Amino acid sequence: MKNIVLCRIDDRLIHGQVVTSWVKQTGGNKIIVVDDALTKDLFMQKILKAAAPPDVKVEVLGTLDATDVLKEDAANGEKVIILVKIPQILENLIKGGVALPKIILGGMGSKEGRKKFNRNVSASSEEAESMKRIIESGTEILYQLVPTETPTDVRKLLSE
Repeated sequence: MKNIVLCRIDDRLIHGQVVTSWVKQTGGNKIIVVDDALTKDLFMQKILKAAAPPDVKVEVLGTLDATDVLKEDAANGEKVIILVKIPQILENLIKGGVALPKIILGGMGSKEGRKKFNRNVSASSEEAESMKRIIESGTEILYQLVPTETPTDVRKLLSE
């Protein structure tokens, strides 16, 4: 299994907080973005790769490929950050045998079909149900925008 130092739901994927705070705090040196649609969008892949620090490798993989890659043995010194836009992708990784003991929920912006449940997170009923199933499977989900912020258990947010 890869050495996963951070698994984060954030619909912005690679952005300032990830690059300046999370990469530094975790020592991550490889980012795996798991998003089936982005595997076909070479322009967005270039943007994501350009947004990462020069010493951090970025891969964009579909869910099935990511499941296989994440179950491979870790390369020496490799520290992987997984980024996804929605919880259903992580639920599928877990079902596929990827061990994810903890997930950090960052920003999920508001859009049609999503209900706001804190200042930076909105979720559709399907996304909320997916988070509940992930938690029931034994994975902890914490809301934490930046590493210096006190994490909040997502179960509390989902029950409000």
